[in-house]
Amino acid sequence: MILMRLFAPLLFLFLPAAVQAACEGNDLRPGLSPAVKSELQQAVADIPFPEGNHWIASKGDTTLHLVGTLHANDPRMDAVVERLTPALSDADAFYFEVTQDEMDAFEQDLAKDMSPVMITSGPSLIDLMSEEDWSALSDGLSERGIPGWMAAKMRPWFLSMMLGIPPCMMQDPTANHGMDARLDQLADELGIPKRSLEQIADLMSMFDSHPIEKQVQSLVRMAGAMGGSEDQLATMANAYLEEKHVEIIQLARLQGLEDSGLSPEIFDEEWNDFEQKLLVERNSNWMQKILNIQDQTVVIAVGAGHLGGDYGLLNQLQQTGYTLTRAPF
Repeated sequence: MILMRLFAPLLFLFLPAAVQAACEGNDLRPGLSPAVKSELQQAVADIPFPEGNHWIASKGDTTLHLVGTLHANDPRMDAVVERLTPALSDADAFYFEVTQDEMDAFEQDLAKDMSPVMITSGPSLIDLMSEEDWSALSDGLSERGIPGWMAAKMRPWFLSMMLGIPPCMMQDPTANHGMDARLDQLADELGIPKRSLEQIADLMSMFDSHPIEKQVQSLVRMAGAMGGSEDQLATMANAYLEEKHVEIIQLARLQGLEDSGLSPEIFDEEWNDFEQKLLVERNSNWMQKILNIQDQTVVIAVGAGHLGGDYGLLNQLQQTGYTLTRAPF
């Protein structure tokens, strides 16, 4: 879900029009066993900055409003944006992972040339997987309205994202209108400049950094853990609005291990690679731009999962001399 806002619009290029369907899942946390609850609490307790979706980082005349976002739509976010508006309205700029304008341009380009997400030469996924693995993968994709003949020519990382999106969201063209999309709109309404922390081309290069055979191996290994459900979406949305962003990631890790059927060693190998690329390396790249911001007040709106942790933006800012203060959300 971390990059859903970027790629969810692209999914609709591949799917037939469908009637909008609301996701109505249940929060999984009350039903967790005492052992899992204890393990989750212990994991969260050992991580820096585990909570808070709005932090103010200050150093000299530089003020950064770091706002953790969720890329999936939830009507409860409207009230959050209303509460945040007075604090953010004096910003000199809004920084996003990727601005909406750049995403719109990329989507238009992709409609003309789908090679960034398609296998354009060499064997298809059917040729690269066992019959059993392809059958299991096809079942999950068919639930999302994606026929096997189309999926066979899609890049493995793109299919991984599709599997992570609950089927109900695949039928909702407003699914990606999350907190960052709302803040992007707010910046437009306030007439405040918007900037991107990364380029879409760099993201594409990151996804394709492994040979396709390695991508297929990871897709097969993690297929059981990728199947996003309505309950998982509800759990994530509730935890997000409770400002428990580290809990979201740690619960996903615990559930992923169980659902994957993999040994802890193999699962950790896959998870750590995912975390290194999507969180650690991207945070490091963003920090290079963030630290160049001087004598301004800016908003940095990024996925909430990028805030906490040893390599999270908050911890890195504190280590570079910023004073961190949790603010109302």
